[in-house]
Amino acid sequence: MPTDKDFKRLVRARMRKTGEAYTTARAHLLKHRPQRPPSAVASRPVPAPNYEQLAGMKDATIKAKTGCNWERWVWALDQAGAYDWSHRAIAEHVRLRYKTPMWWTQAVTVGYERIKGLRARGQRRGGDYEAGKSKTLAAPTARVYRAFRDARTRRRWLGDVSLTVRTAIPHKSMRITWGDGTNVEWYFVPKGDAKCQVAVQHGKLPDREAADRMKTWWGERLGELDRLLTQPSGR
Repeated sequence: MPTDKDFKRLVRARMRKTGEAYTTARAHLLKHRPQRPPSAVASRPVPAPNYEQLAGMKDATIKAKTGCNWERWVWALDQAGAYDWSHRAIAEHVRLRYKTPMWWTQAVTVGYERIKGLRARGQRRGGDYEAGKSKTLAAPTARVYRAFRDARTRRRWLGDVSLTVRTAIPHKSMRITWGDGTNVEWYFVPKGDAKCQVAVQHGKLPDREAADRMKTWWGERLGELDRLLTQPSGR
């Protein structure tokens, strides 16, 4: 029986051969994946999965923000049959059924997909990669949002980058097409009257190395924004 690493190589080989998405190729190969004999299963106790490690987020964090830990989320979404759904369908179910805030809806959905093996850490369901970064800024949400929305202010901390704003929900989120065709999403979560958490998701990146580079870059840019907002003249 192939190891998980070997199996992922088989999935990616099939993707290159057939042009299928990661989940489609994986589902096809799972149908033909040899099963370990019952005697071998009985002789080797299977350790309980470490949901925190697989999801990439602490149990205490996800429970504090959504009301459920990872074990509870996995149980609830499995009961709904979410392991066969698209990313969008899972996110929509979590948002409508459990009324989670927009950014935490994505956190639950991505964490669940990682736990179920539908994507690797930093990878999207289609096989491409994404970089995520968040930071809590010492400024009201309206002011932080303006620093993203206003092109002149944005250039002061983001630099002279080419981007197109596709959609925006004031003080909540913005969806961006980056100059190289990749996708960027910005989420704004109020933290009282004087603070705002910004979460960045940069998707459609070609590989893990690109995702790591953009994660570092976004950390630097958000740090520059934090310095701008804490300056007496920062607006």
